Amino acid sequence: MSLTLLCMLSLLLDDDVKAWPGFLGAGANAIPPESIALEWAPDRNIAWKATLPGYGQSSPVIRGDRVWVTSVEGPLKETCHVVALDMANGKQIWKHSLESSTRVESTNYVSRAAPTPVVDASSLYVFFESGDLLALEHDGDVRWKRSLSSEIGEFKNRFGLGGSLAQTRSAIHVLVDHEGPSYLLAVAKESGKTLWKTDRASRMSWSSPAVVTVGGEPQIVVSSSGSVDGYDPATGKLLWSRDDIGGNTVTTPIPYGDGLFLVGASAGERGQFAEVAPRSNVAIRVTEQEGEFRATTLWTAERALASFASPVVHAGHAYWVNRAGVVFCFDAMTGEQKYSGRIAESCWATPLGVGDRIYFFGRRGTTTVLASGPELRKIAENRLWDPEEQRADGAGRQRDRFGGRTVYGVAAVPGSLLIRTGDTLHCVREEGVRSR
Repeated sequence: MSLTLLCMLSLLLDDDVKAWPGFLGAGANAIPPESIALEWAPDRNIAWKATLPGYGQSSPVIRGDRVWVTSVEGPLKETCHVVALDMANGKQIWKHSLESSTRVESTNYVSRAAPTPVVDASSLYVFFESGDLLALEHDGDVRWKRSLSSEIGEFKNRFGLGGSLAQTRSAIHVLVDHEGPSYLLAVAKESGKTLWKTDRASRMSWSSPAVVTVGGEPQIVVSSSGSVDGYDPATGKLLWSRDDIGGNTVTTPIPYGDGLFLVGASAGERGQFAEVAPRSNVAIRVTEQEGEFRATTLWTAERALASFASPVVHAGHAYWVNRAGVVFCFDAMTGEQKYSGRIAESCWATPLGVGDRIYFFGRRGTTTVLASGPELRKIAENRLWDPEEQRADGAGRQRDRFGGRTVYGVAAVPGSLLIRTGDTLHCVREEGVRSR
């Protein structure tokens, strides 16, 4: 994701503090060009590795000298963990564990701590697919706790829940799209009380809400299994909707200017969205006239399909990576395709744009770094673990494509890049660079 553009859309949740406050860096401070390592290997530029309890698919979040990460543990995902680590050395500062409100068999095919938390100047806000929602002080003390599955109803989704939290100044926004009664919920940060709840049509989806600025004002935008919808963050009122979209079950809307955002869609595991997905990978522009909002297609990403990774915009260009590991590059304003080409691996984590580079985090640990801009040029290819481990993971993939070691998410602040697998957090840092 482009940190320059994220900074433009920041809700001023942070000042001069180094921060990656939420999923895909929403609200992050800008990262200076080339402050992230270009090259690394198992024996080079890995500042530290932290072993995490249990297993998790969420991304880490960062504020100041701390990083937080979530996971679940046990054959029925009966224990939920929140861990705080020291950004300087990866050592555990504290761990908060809670009993899950809902017990589901833990397998490769069900989400395991998939929702990413959000953090602000006062607290960390955490959501688990069990329905447990809580706020913790930065030192680990619990401010408030709720169980949405107990209060509203258990989640019905055979692959679990994946939606990460979004935040505005005073509220967190929780998306629960599943086969049961679906909804978008706003919860007061201070008290944990419900500010509003907007019902949605039932659907199977694992996407996350995003904050998109339209005319200088925020909207909560949801792209999820058959529609793209914009909501008023103060009231939950539906402001606009598009129902001509399909295959958008995983990726998050990616803002890149006033009223502008990308939507990613996939043909689906069995090709069930093969007809609608190609015309659903689009750039959308939301405009307002006399109090009415319209969401129109700015351009369509011809021949590009998303997978688990959301499309991104960086330095004037938009990038998609499909399940085969093919990258498509477009002009972000006109939609003109600039190139397509294959990288080392397909990506489940969303790419990151910094300076003159785009980092594509291969799901099996190989990160391909491309030069940003209209020409395909590889400038680095980095392995997070050694080739023998890579081959072993490849053999496991033949048995179970969801098994083996997988890169799920990343976070970055000036000087440091964090890469998360199920049970390990890796910190990549140029030799001699301090964390703060």
